[in-house]
Amino acid sequence: MSKPSLPLIGAIAAALCAAPALVPAASGTLDPQAVLASASKAMGSEGLHSIEFSGQGFDFVLGQAATVKSPWPRFNDTSYTRVVSFDPWATQLQRTRTQAENPPRGGGQQPLFGEQTQTVVVAAGSPAAAALPDDMALTVPQAFLAEAATAKDLAATTESRGGGTRTVLSFTAVNGATTRGYINAQGLLEHVETTIDNNVLGDTAYVADFTDYKDFDGLKFPTHIVQQQGGYPVLDLTVSAVRANVAVDAKAPPAPPPAPKLASESLGNGAWLITGGYAAVAVDFKDHILIIEGGQSDSRSEAVMAEAQRLIPGKPITEMVNTHAHFDHLGGVRDYVAHGVTVITYQGNKSYYEKIWAAPHRLVPDALSLHPQQAKFRLVKEHLQLTDGDQVVELYHMQDFGHSDGMLLAYLPKQKVLVEADGFNPPPKPITQTLPNISPYQLSLLSNIRRLHLDVQRIIPIHLPADNRPVPMSEFLTALGQG
Repeated sequence: MSKPSLPLIGAIAAALCAAPALVPAASGTLDPQAVLASASKAMGSEGLHSIEFSGQGFDFVLGQAATVKSPWPRFNDTSYTRVVSFDPWATQLQRTRTQAENPPRGGGQQPLFGEQTQTVVVAAGSPAAAALPDDMALTVPQAFLAEAATAKDLAATTESRGGGTRTVLSFTAVNGATTRGYINAQGLLEHVETTIDNNVLGDTAYVADFTDYKDFDGLKFPTHIVQQQGGYPVLDLTVSAVRANVAVDAKAPPAPPPAPKLASESLGNGAWLITGGYAAVAVDFKDHILIIEGGQSDSRSEAVMAEAQRLIPGKPITEMVNTHAHFDHLGGVRDYVAHGVTVITYQGNKSYYEKIWAAPHRLVPDALSLHPQQAKFRLVKEHLQLTDGDQVVELYHMQDFGHSDGMLLAYLPKQKVLVEADGFNPPPKPITQTLPNISPYQLSLLSNIRRLHLDVQRIIPIHLPADNRPVPMSEFLTALGQG
């Protein structure tokens, strides 16, 4: 990356002579430019346009807890290196992860066998780069100063915190939320808090703590960074190395493949598989339509509902089955609630769903926030049969399933089809021999099928194989060495 014509923090440094201290601008307030300049000097930010930092620690996957009362599942970051450019905004993250939960508990691609290497790139000028300042302000203290330097409504006050007085810089972030940074007596940023949108949680608290600062060749940087979202940690990093003004090789990644097109397949006897995203199943009852699974997003839910009513015309959608509480499977359920559809879910989810669905969605309003509805539930303890005397859907609570304690299976006995989530996520090509690594989640799924004496001929994984091919029960048995 070429050196910018004006270093990002240069404008702050220019104010140092005119405002060398935290001078009150008026009674009860501080001059925000003076605060910004003082913090920039204390943290060695003058002339800074990028930072590289490395370390080890843990990352946690938001919305993938084993229970609705558990923290997000944890992974070891055996190596972690991130480069952040402030001018222009760009970043590259490279990390190596290993399994931390033993036995596996929750989602987030658990269990990991061996090492998983991840590279995340946000290239300068890309659509994602527009929102990068908000995230980086809670990742790199100097990035907070960079975003603050361009804010039109920057303000400074004082506030009691941690047994002392802190100077607080606040401004409106790119996403429209207020971001607040707490600066200690040494001029070091030690805490940042803001609000971000989550399609499940709504307006969600996002906070970061920067502690144990160390001098890295004149650049003050925290050696311990902890971030939290939704009340639980998402990153806990111990920093061991920091370099200033490192070139960011953040080239745009290859364009992702086009989104799969929505398509439908008859499963027989009035049941339809809807693809084009996570699998959904529409079932024709005498006076209504049942949808099995409402994951991903409101837009996916709208597409599934429209397709279901095209396939089964003249009947309302009155019920939908939510397999479990992980956010990728819960992300579109609010849209069903907005349409007055009854949510069928495990009994342990009800109070949690009521709590999170009551949260405001002001940053990114959705259908339920614009047209509030009281959620209607039908709860499953261990088994619930849905029938009109002809059509039948059996719902079962999975036992001893570490991925989610509240997981439901949906079995269609006439079709001999099992709809399941995250027990078996097959690859595009059929499995023809025993897997080298067998997940306890796969073994649990098989155990539950046998415990319930289900006559399964076809499995429909909510996470369909990439080619949407049918997955016979025989393939699942082969994968586990049971064929």
